[in-house]
Amino acid sequence: MKEEFLLRIKNLQNNLKYYYKDIELLITALTHSSFANEHNLHPSKSNQRLEFLGDTVLNLVVSEYLYNKYPFYPEGELSKIRSQVVCESSLAIAARKINLGDYLLLGKGELLTGGRERESILADTCEAIIGSIFLDSDYETTYDYLIKNFEADIVKEVAKGNLFKDYKTELQEKLQKITREKIEYVVTKEEGPDHKKIFYVDLRINEDIIGQGIGRSKKEAEQMAAKEALILLEDDYE
Repeated sequence: MKEEFLLRIKNLQNNLKYYYKDIELLITALTHSSFANEHNLHPSKSNQRLEFLGDTVLNLVVSEYLYNKYPFYPEGELSKIRSQVVCESSLAIAARKINLGDYLLLGKGELLTGGRERESILADTCEAIIGSIFLDSDYETTYDYLIKNFEADIVKEVAKGNLFKDYKTELQEKLQKITREKIEYVVTKEEGPDHKKIFYVDLRINEDIIGQGIGRSKKEAEQMAAKEALILLEDDYE
């Protein structure tokens, strides 16, 4: 049975695009506590400890990436982005992409109640896999592996604007109630090479600057300028 299982998880490694030096780490990552209990295995043989480690590593990797990628986002917005990326549903989606449920070692009760497709189990196992890769390699390898798999999702969500407030729209709605003057976003300066450019934007009404922003794109700088203007407006009306 074990030989058959080892042959099957070779396919999983192909799906993961990661090949273990210590295959026992992968086996442990796939072992649900229900299987360990049913087979009288020591608790350390279930994936719960690896899940704990993987959760910590994933949060650190995503936090480091966001900190460097979006240097002008405040802490609150970075936290929102991270919470979307590392949430249970996102991890379950990642697990389904590699058919992770097919390889889980589950107790009979979990098997009978659809454990292979349960979102919480898939997400927890995904974190255990991350923990096992970290122990099998190092932080740099794990960082590169995770960003390669999650970066597209992070960038897509940020681009959709779903993870932080649309300050430009909010500002426009507030200003329409108090003035008919047209607002203008003006790029005042650009710094850095094309692949790592920083934009500086003034937000103006007539010639008056009511907000300033900095960002890695014009859109980001405009959002930051609108945010500053909203803060100043709130101060004026307090």
